[in-house]
Amino acid sequence: MSTLTHLECSHCGDNYEVSQLQTFCQECNTPLVARYDLEAAGKKMTKEIVSNRPRGMWRWRELLPVIDLNNIVSLGEGDSPLLIANRLGKGHGFFNLYIKDESGQPTGSFKARGLAMAVSKAIELGVREIVVPTAGNAGGALSAYAAKAGITAHIYMPKDAPNVNIVEVEITGADLHKVDGIISDAGKLAGEAARENGWFDVSTLKEPYRLEGKKTMGLEVAEDFNWQLPDVIIYPTGGGTGLIGMWKAFQELEAIGWIGSKRPRMVSVQSDGCAPIVRAFDQKSETALFWENANTIAAGLRVPSAFGDRMILNTLYESGGRAIAVSDEQILLAQAKIATLEGLFVAPEGAATFAAALNLLDEGWIQKDEKVLLYNTGTGLKYI
Repeated sequence: MSTLTHLECSHCGDNYEVSQLQTFCQECNTPLVARYDLEAAGKKMTKEIVSNRPRGMWRWRELLPVIDLNNIVSLGEGDSPLLIANRLGKGHGFFNLYIKDESGQPTGSFKARGLAMAVSKAIELGVREIVVPTAGNAGGALSAYAAKAGITAHIYMPKDAPNVNIVEVEITGADLHKVDGIISDAGKLAGEAARENGWFDVSTLKEPYRLEGKKTMGLEVAEDFNWQLPDVIIYPTGGGTGLIGMWKAFQELEAIGWIGSKRPRMVSVQSDGCAPIVRAFDQKSETALFWENANTIAAGLRVPSAFGDRMILNTLYESGGRAIAVSDEQILLAQAKIATLEGLFVAPEGAATFAAALNLLDEGWIQKDEKVLLYNTGTGLKYI
């Protein structure tokens, strides 16, 4: 059912075979992206067909990379609710505020989407051992999907990651390595271990298929809004795969004729204790420099260097968007407001989006009557 045709370097445009295990473009040191026969996809699928399939992200299968559906490893990921945040919005000057809530995903975060796809495609290509560096949630998700698939997962995680992430990795039987430092330190060790042991490294955007799982967030957003995209999407950005994935989804949906050319202004939110994308955006740079001494309560935002920095920044520039940093104090205040007014205990990363929205509304960059979508990437319960 998939219409996958090839992989393409996001920078130089060189093509790569999908029948072989691929990582990233070695010449450019940049991510590969999956390409599809969109004309064929448009003929095979209709909005009605997709909406009538069993719920979950795999109902978009023509635009996903798994060829044989028997290779799908699923725990029920996808189709998170779109919530109208009336009390939160009206209390702070927004007429049309929405929250896409990923807290109910398997393992409690949006990481389930990307890791379900990466594990499924890895199985299809014969992989039996996978390694990932993680700030926490990606490790928990990979451990769960590897357990479901019956393969081995090796997890490199900062030892100060939220305790629940450590527990979920251990209880699902993965090989956990606790690292002194942050995710960049974990990434170095995971990369070395992958090369030494022949493990497949599914670090963010260092293989092409986690992006395709995150892309389903954008497919759902288009459907949620009845194929008329919101004016602004505010997204917490560590590695940035979801931001890039949604933008890719919108391009593919336009190509098959399901949406028009109107796009949301995409906003990347980071912590002021770790804001490499914000700094690069403010300097109008093509790439982002490493952020020294990264520190924030939002573990998923403590990413001092994003492998997909060029793609993140291109998305912001193309959409007429913004990159904005908020403080930990603003994150905690926003988290409490969302909980007391909407009943949602969101992750700190998700709370950062509302803090950013308030700042952008005060600036006049967001207008009160615009449709604004906040992306909550996980449950706050994982940070207790």
